[in-house]
Amino acid sequence: MSNAKIMRAAPALAACLGLVTGCGPGQAEDLSRADIANVGELESSFAPPFTVKTVGPAAIDPRLLGPQTLPPGLAFDPADCGKSASRETVPQGVQGNMAATTAEGEGVRFIVIAVETSEPVPVNTPAEQCRKVTFTGAGVRGEVEVVDAPQIDGVHTVGTHRVLQTATPEGPRTGEIYNYVANFGNFIVIVTANPLVIADKPVAQVDTQRARDLVTRAVDLVKGVPAVAF
Repeated sequence: MSNAKIMRAAPALAACLGLVTGCGPGQAEDLSRADIANVGELESSFAPPFTVKTVGPAAIDPRLLGPQTLPPGLAFDPADCGKSASRETVPQGVQGNMAATTAEGEGVRFIVIAVETSEPVPVNTPAEQCRKVTFTGAGVRGEVEVVDAPQIDGVHTVGTHRVLQTATPEGPRTGEIYNYVANFGNFIVIVTANPLVIADKPVAQVDTQRARDLVTRAVDLVKGVPAVAF
């Protein structure tokens, strides 16, 4: 039995660590039936022309869940918000498993990752003064801004939008990604959405409402909540 499974039998208090709402005394949610593999069921919510791949569950891959790093030598505004712009979803050394569903179509990529850790991880919430951070450096500039995330009972959620513009001999190139994180007990759901670079086609606009809906549905799937119209 994996460490993550064993932790499900921990005292109810452990399920409340790191949560901002929904875990008052005697109100800990029962996550004993939770299963990260259920995010694979999201495949049916993507019709053609989307192509969908599912992987896992497997051990946490640090390459996929490492900190959202930025190039070195950047100047941040506000100056003390550099760490906020490079948040770490799963701290180094934390053990556990993950499963993922990736869907590409209509010029956009959605990735949904469900993680079960051996222990609750700290929740990363940007401070009020760091809700919008700009940065500049040699040949690069951009911003990281907090955006609306779905409100889910007993779950801490945060959404961010990152834009990065780099200078190239062919001219400036701009990339963007939306990132949503939901923490509950020993579980984390991460949804990212970004436009794809497709030759001779304009950059597609990210459907952020669909990304937020994916967060809500993925949390329900992991918890084992029955499906509703989606």
